[in-house]
Amino acid sequence: MRDFVTRKARPEIFSLKPYVPGKPIEEVRRELGIKDIIKLASNENPLGTSPKAREAISEALGQMHHYPDANCFELKKRLAEVHKISESSIVVGNGSDEILMLLAMAFLSSGDGIIYAKPSFAEYEFTARIMGAECVEIPLKDFTHDLEKILTAVTPRTKMVFICNPNNPTGTIVDAGAMQSFMDRISEDVLVVFDEAYQEYVENPNFLSGLKYVKADRNAIVLRTFSKIYGLAGLRIGYGFTTPEIAQALEMITEPFNVNLLAQVGALAAIDDIRHVEESRRVNSQGKEYLYEMFNEMGLAYVPTESNFIFLDSGRDCQAVFKALLRLGIIVRTGDTFGYPTFIRVTVGTRQENERFINGLKKVLAEQE
Repeated sequence: MRDFVTRKARPEIFSLKPYVPGKPIEEVRRELGIKDIIKLASNENPLGTSPKAREAISEALGQMHHYPDANCFELKKRLAEVHKISESSIVVGNGSDEILMLLAMAFLSSGDGIIYAKPSFAEYEFTARIMGAECVEIPLKDFTHDLEKILTAVTPRTKMVFICNPNNPTGTIVDAGAMQSFMDRISEDVLVVFDEAYQEYVENPNFLSGLKYVKADRNAIVLRTFSKIYGLAGLRIGYGFTTPEIAQALEMITEPFNVNLLAQVGALAAIDDIRHVEESRRVNSQGKEYLYEMFNEMGLAYVPTESNFIFLDSGRDCQAVFKALLRLGIIVRTGDTFGYPTFIRVTVGTRQENERFINGLKKVLAEQE
């Protein structure tokens, strides 16, 4: 009976590449016995959770014996008001990861195809392979989506194209003109998935949100999250804008009560915490400039970012750099998982965290010369 899983499980699961998250602080404490640790690996907001969200969550603790609103009515209503879109066009999930899985379950079958950039967010491939779909990877061009090559890769079997904008792990965006040209030519039979998890951090005026195409009734969906700038990563809540028809299809296969009560309460309050969002943007912008300055002084190449992380070429084996920084209590993300063995991805932190990272990096690189 030991081969039961091999014989009976869906064969697709054996080809999956498990998602590798940023190393948790608790794990580093257990392994190395270090107490003073900063985590710059998972693109979390260094300022923490929205204060308004914390207050609302605290007030809702006494309601935890009740099931949450299965339809996320109040949250959808507020999102609709803010983004000027119909409530019937909004889906809410247990993180945007759940919405990615729902998209795969609703639209992909064995033999279908998806297209995405490489490197980009690993969950696109993961969810598609579970459903037996073929995954076509298009290498980035100058660390940015090559939309022209993505267009040429579309076939009658292509069901979805994923555009991570800004892209993870490079932090680059697609130019508005290139995006418009792409959308003018992509087949209406292809669902375009715009993953905009980091869009609140974008400063470049040439950024164009996929929301434009959703409102034009195109076959598209825009994914966003409360995990990043709003600081609700631990509660897992994401959302999407799409056509009412696509939203309805996703809701037909959504588990009941998929978004917990505290997540809904926190998200609803966080939407209106403008001060927290603005301060988070300010800290991120200043942090980027400081890190750029330090990298330039150190002679290190990096990808200018429109997000809250920077893809940096350390010029060394990334695993060696990662482990050495870890011993200093600094957690970053290695680039080898993205196909860049000398790169690391570092989240922009507070000024104190950024300075500690730079001091640690200088020490590590000097030791590895």
